[in-house]
Amino acid sequence: MEVYPFFSIDSKLKEVARRAEEAAQPYFQEIEAIQRYNQQKMLAAFNRAGVSESHFVGSTGYGYGDRGRDVLDQVYAYALGAEDALVRHNFVSGTHTLTVALFGMLRPGDKMLCVTGTPYDTIQGVIGMEGREEPGSLKEFGIQYEELALRPDGTPDLEAMEQRITPAYKMIYIQRSRGYSLRPSLRVEDIAPIVEIAKRKAPDAIVMVDNCYGEFVEREEPLAVGADIIAGSLIKNPGGGIAPTGGYIAGRHDLVELCSYRLTTPGTGREIGCTLGNNRELFMGAFHAPHVAGEALKTAVFASALFSQLGFGVTPTVEEKRGDIIQVMLLENAKNLIAFCKGVQKGAPVDSFVVPEPSDMPGYDSQVIMAAGAFTLGSSIELSADAPLREPYAAWMQGGLNYHSGQLGMLLAAQEMVNEGLLHLQ
Repeated sequence: MEVYPFFSIDSKLKEVARRAEEAAQPYFQEIEAIQRYNQQKMLAAFNRAGVSESHFVGSTGYGYGDRGRDVLDQVYAYALGAEDALVRHNFVSGTHTLTVALFGMLRPGDKMLCVTGTPYDTIQGVIGMEGREEPGSLKEFGIQYEELALRPDGTPDLEAMEQRITPAYKMIYIQRSRGYSLRPSLRVEDIAPIVEIAKRKAPDAIVMVDNCYGEFVEREEPLAVGADIIAGSLIKNPGGGIAPTGGYIAGRHDLVELCSYRLTTPGTGREIGCTLGNNRELFMGAFHAPHVAGEALKTAVFASALFSQLGFGVTPTVEEKRGDIIQVMLLENAKNLIAFCKGVQKGAPVDSFVVPEPSDMPGYDSQVIMAAGAFTLGSSIELSADAPLREPYAAWMQGGLNYHSGQLGMLLAAQEMVNEGLLHLQ
């Protein structure tokens, strides 16, 4: 039976795909074992919180007494290994969620140290880094920011942390994912020694992890190795491709409470905030999240195998352990990069007819091209690819609600490069 009866895929590319899938199979087994574990953990979270249909009812106005909102917090807290969690549809993005957490926990005169190099582009404006000073930034509120460079191989510099971290720092900040860089994303086992050093050198410092793209990739989250607070977006891994918007903050109860006062007002915190009928989708998204994160991981592993066999550099490689769902293809030039994104768009269930083009975007210092035909605008747990048009002309690909459509999307990306005469198959 023809494997791809509805799409025109070059026969030589089909053979490369067959070999790539064969190479990926052993790693699929590992991913499926993690899926099984995390799905059971999520079901246990729902059972423990006593989720019922009555929790799906929406509230309006102040949202006093919204039982579903409060129970959803309990579900995420258990699933993420946290004392407490704050899960809300009115976190408008991952950056907004992180911003609420930072402003909730830091005060004028405090110092924070990012130990994973320069953070993701949109966070730079929140911090008020040089050249990115924005009104209302942490810097404008008198919060001091410092960063520690990564080692030449892109890994955290533990020796430098031993020398640099002191009780003068209120927060030690860790970005788990690579952002628009080629450094390795951090696994929980990579975060553990950072936390150990931070707690030993600055016992009262808050260790915060930007956990975006990393949720349910492993059996445990950074809280399991001593991080105090984690945060992320619901239109990435933890929303399961169903949550239409939102974010979460999870960790120590006292810190989550502080964040809730920043989200609403001092004194009211988490006690107000209507859900406007979003509860059902947020619960469903949470339940599906472990499985969907695994499907996105399988798509990433296949993409790594496929494009490495096509002669391109990839990171991570097929055999590398992964700390998030992101796969990077080093496509060498702008033409290849644009063609790749066009192909990804053709593999989307929504807006497949749209042709992505590079454009200026708020928060970025160069033109960006994005391919994302998603049911939820901007959702990166759905198959998507994006990149700034600058060296090294790499495509950052992530997502895939199910492996079969994600795998096909990667084939269509390669096929577009073939169609434009940029990729010549042997």
